[in-house]
Amino acid sequence: MKTFSDAWSWLTSAAHWSGENGIGHRLTEHLWLTALCLVLSCLVALPVALVLGHLGKGGPLAVNISNVGRAVPTFAVLVLLLLTPLGTHGEWPTIIALILFAVPPLLTNAYVGMREVDRDVVRAARGMGMTGRQLLLRVELPLALPLILTGVRIAAVQLVATATLAALAGGGGLGRIITAGFNLASTPQVVAGAVLVAVFALVVEGLFEAVQRLAPRWARGGFG
Repeated sequence: MKTFSDAWSWLTSAAHWSGENGIGHRLTEHLWLTALCLVLSCLVALPVALVLGHLGKGGPLAVNISNVGRAVPTFAVLVLLLLTPLGTHGEWPTIIALILFAVPPLLTNAYVGMREVDRDVVRAARGMGMTGRQLLLRVELPLALPLILTGVRIAAVQLVATATLAALAGGGGLGRIITAGFNLASTPQVVAGAVLVAVFALVVEGLFEAVQRLAPRWARGGFG
């Protein structure tokens, strides 16, 4: 219990919240890195998943290939990228490693969501003369949106937790608090850093849950 009380004392110390190495600055860095990687991951995964889901071709292969990324530790990918010429380009090794980590849930959920759209609804839309583009944007995408948002939420929470690895590559974020704690042999600081990451992940999870609850009924899975 003393460790947790010491960690609480560390967290509530005003000196640890200010400055370049303070919690506020590290939290901002962590938020920026998470948001950047999430946006880039969505730009990579969602167009592929939506098109393949609409066409109904090549999806299982793409999903299986992307899921291989789940079996490869992100830390191992980061180390390998650091050994390449990219290792000299700032945070790009970390960004690429995190994108590879976030793509599988985005691609899988979006593809499954597209394929689970009621085929009778799709056929009715085609019978009304809708083009493939109209069918994708006006029928399939809205109906698949609940699963797509679930994939985005999963990816976001995973990124919050995994972005701590940025500290191992010299990057910023809350991981720097944890690594600094290890370097100083300060268990309370390590615990405090871990608590910050856990709370941040829970906050992100809660925000996405709130967004889905406040969204229109069709975005939550309703059709009426």
